[in-house]
Amino acid sequence: MKLKHLLLTALFLSFVTTAWTQTDSYTIFPNPQIINLSGQKISADVSYKLEGNFKLKPNSLALLNEIFNVQNKSKPLTVIINPITKTDKNLQISGAYTLKITAKAIEIAVYDNRSVFYALQTLKQLKKDNSLPTVDITDFPDVLSRGSVEGFYGTPWSHEDRISQFKFYGKLKLNTYIYGPKDDPYHSSPNWRKPYPAENAKQIKELVQEANNNEVDFTWAIHPGLDIQWNNADRLAILNKLEWMYDLGIRSFAVFFDDISGEGTKAEKQAELLNYIQKQFIEKKKDVLPLIMCPTEYNKAWSDPKPNTYLDILGDQLHPSIQIMWTGDRVIDDVSKADLDWINKRIKRKAYIWWNFPVSDYVRDHLLMGAAYGLDTTIKNDLSGFVSNPMERAEASKLALFSVALYSWNLKSYEPMAAWHAAAKYIMPEAATAFQLFNEHNSDLGPNGHRYRREESVIIKPVIDSFLTEYKNNTYSTELATKIKTEFERIIPVTQELRDKCLNKNLIREIDPWLTQFNLLGKAGLQTMLFLEAKESGNKAMAWDNYLKTKMLLDSIQIVDKTFNQNPYQPGVKTGSLVLMPFVKTVFDEAQNYFIPTIANSENHSTTALISNTEKLKNQPLQLSNTSIAISPVLEVLNLNPQEYLGIRLDKSLKAKEFHFNLESNNLMEGGAFETSVDGLNWQTLNLEQKRGKGSLKVLTDGVKYIRYKNDSANSKSLFLKEFKVIVEAENKNTDQTIYVQDYSIATYLELNAKNELNLPLSLNKQTKTISLLVQNSNKPFEVNQISKRGKKTPIYKGAGNYIVIPSKQLKKATAIEINSNGNKDFRIYEILEN
Repeated sequence: MKLKHLLLTALFLSFVTTAWTQTDSYTIFPNPQIINLSGQKISADVSYKLEGNFKLKPNSLALLNEIFNVQNKSKPLTVIINPITKTDKNLQISGAYTLKITAKAIEIAVYDNRSVFYALQTLKQLKKDNSLPTVDITDFPDVLSRGSVEGFYGTPWSHEDRISQFKFYGKLKLNTYIYGPKDDPYHSSPNWRKPYPAENAKQIKELVQEANNNEVDFTWAIHPGLDIQWNNADRLAILNKLEWMYDLGIRSFAVFFDDISGEGTKAEKQAELLNYIQKQFIEKKKDVLPLIMCPTEYNKAWSDPKPNTYLDILGDQLHPSIQIMWTGDRVIDDVSKADLDWINKRIKRKAYIWWNFPVSDYVRDHLLMGAAYGLDTTIKNDLSGFVSNPMERAEASKLALFSVALYSWNLKSYEPMAAWHAAAKYIMPEAATAFQLFNEHNSDLGPNGHRYRREESVIIKPVIDSFLTEYKNNTYSTELATKIKTEFERIIPVTQELRDKCLNKNLIREIDPWLTQFNLLGKAGLQTMLFLEAKESGNKAMAWDNYLKTKMLLDSIQIVDKTFNQNPYQPGVKTGSLVLMPFVKTVFDEAQNYFIPTIANSENHSTTALISNTEKLKNQPLQLSNTSIAISPVLEVLNLNPQEYLGIRLDKSLKAKEFHFNLESNNLMEGGAFETSVDGLNWQTLNLEQKRGKGSLKVLTDGVKYIRYKNDSANSKSLFLKEFKVIVEAENKNTDQTIYVQDYSIATYLELNAKNELNLPLSLNKQTKTISLLVQNSNKPFEVNQISKRGKKTPIYKGAGNYIVIPSKQLKKATAIEINSNGNKDFRIYEILEN
């Protein structure tokens, strides 16, 4: 993994300032197979005269009229379009063309209508400042079917989304769109047997027409496996549905058997049905494309490796012209030649790749705006098609689909980082630099069940890693800190720039919650660096002010996360979650040790702590608040060996009310248990319900001060520590005012908004040099008085600071102090320290 990261970092840095370039600054997407530019130019500010014996469709004629100035009545430029006569097998496929521009004419040779459309898309991209270069191009696709499969769970794309997609595909020579949204009830259960309602049918008809206008094959997929009956009635029901779709203009069809169980998974029955469709429908229609199927075992991890099982049955029994989809070694995976060699041998044909990127239906709190890497560029002859399963956010998905277009057209020339940067400029030329910066920090998926991750914040990550290594060894690098601070400063204006400049308002609407969060992250990061600067200079007052500002921004980030994108699966809004946010939180959590050094023998020192006997959690911090104590989530998989445990110990002043956990494991309770204790010696097993390692207990027994999960089995347990939280309150919440004031934690605080004053006993001794008050106020004056043994009050501070230091000479007669907020709302006391 470390080597992979270094290689990707090198790739990223190599392309950080480059785009997808051609000779003499001409950009063509996707990159043509062969291109020779002569360096000469001709005028394109003229009309054209069409010659040749290839009849053009209206979509190609419309393109010609866009490229040339049809109002110019001077001598037109001759455009000659003829069928390809060359015997090169690469040119005997749909979309292949040759394009030659000379001073005398433009000569185009084409295989089919799609070839004309693609040649003219190339011509349109070559036009620059009303001129065209003299050039000779031979071009063809490496992969016959290229595009997307709308196969995700969640809200399907809108009608407007799909129209926009088809226009985008046409410009980039993508020719395939497979309709298969899991939440369309007429594609899947319960209504796959029924025709679409009139309004839906009308929209599909419009979509087919728009797809045709952009030379995109609209493939409609049916997903009957959830409740199919292997009988003649359902067989005819499928034929009837396909006929209805044919009447709407569909000329490409697929049958999906993915993500099902039970009766529908039988390979022999699936093959029998598909062969029936092939004979009774596909072969009888003279204008439809080969049938596509998605198998139940659509990745290696879910496949039976034994011979003569599911995949072999399909390979042997399925009609050879039926294409079989495949996601890779796993559901979410990169694309490798080794995997294709394995599957092609079993299915006895070239696999049709269903690439599950940038699909985010399993990490819906993240945007997947990273580079499309992990694609083998040597597999041109090993696959029959390549489609990307995108996000439910159609416009945001175009970033990855741009790279898919470049990759699938010309594998050998594909460079993922260069394509990624080119995509940002292509999709948002009006704010490309800001858009790229946003994408750089919104690439990773976060921890997920598929364990598929992406690199993020690649340029700044080595800087942050080096800085933290030195910082944890009590060394502060000003040079590294400046670079990190600059990165956060660059982030802050991005949100407003994208909202102001981006012409694609649907894209902004899709990513808007993440833009809000990104701005807050930039500000929180900047305050974090200002805190570190103040700390380095020894200015504790300024450091405390910056700490409070950081905390307020982190609170705002949490509010955004709990307010927007509240889907029932992975709710929230995560940004910069692999590098930037962990950095901010690491520094923020460790600020505790700067303001409140550990005092091991203090009677007042809180005993709240993480308890564990595994080295993996030795330095894992707790997340403390006035209402809860939680172990900070662990990003990677956590392996607990036999008899190892993890848990929380509560201070004697705290009462445990509820317990919530999410350890994301299917076998959590097999040889494992949750336990509680009042003394840490005698343990009781908790009886609670859980599902896949997630659950809660709303009532805990009085007196519980310890709660843990322990692996009592003989084997190691793998789990994800996503949540381990105890909801708490003060044991004596009506009278104990000091519970959060002297618990030696700046994560907790006492609010004086319900009362005006706090009286706090002091334990002054000869070693006491000062008293430090760490508060937060609204810039309004408040007072601190000392109280003598006889009850006399003497003012010792009046002001509006947040970090107040009172020397011991002012406290000679004090046995207590009184803090009077003077009605100041939102006045918080975090800690009062006797130093």
